[in-house]
Amino acid sequence: MTRIARTFRLIGTTLATATLALAVHAADTGPSTSNAASDKLAAARELIQQNKWVAAIDALKQVDDRGSADWNNLMGYSHRKAKVPDYTAAEQYYNEALRIDPKHKGALEYSGELYLVLNQLPQAEARLATLDKVCFMPCAEYTDLKASITRYKANGNVYAAKP
Repeated sequence: MTRIARTFRLIGTTLATATLALAVHAADTGPSTSNAASDKLAAARELIQQNKWVAAIDALKQVDDRGSADWNNLMGYSHRKAKVPDYTAAEQYYNEALRIDPKHKGALEYSGELYLVLNQLPQAEARLATLDKVCFMPCAEYTDLKASITRYKANGNVYAAKP
């Protein structure tokens, strides 16, 4: 194999690995550390995947890690998605997550969606612009929020959840 061919093969492998890593990461389904066994938010994440919002909030309260951007993001998400949503609390938790980590992709995406629910399109578009800067390559959070904004506009400036 020639040197040029090996170089192109290495570049292709690197890009494929990076793309797979971006596709696998979801904003609210995995720990921010590489050791999932030590993820103290694992129980809450599992409840969130099961759409058990109140139980997830209770599990998060038990952990009480207010200094964690992930914890605040999950609290905001759970409050926003609950059967009886608390949008004020959700916004406070998202804002705290972003105060702790201004580049937190999950909090940027989910707060953008919250702003669409609240009919605050300029704030949602501001979150999208921040995600555009934060994401090295197009990331799932950017793509999802952009699609939500597109649906919002197509639906007469009314929030429409993902199909």
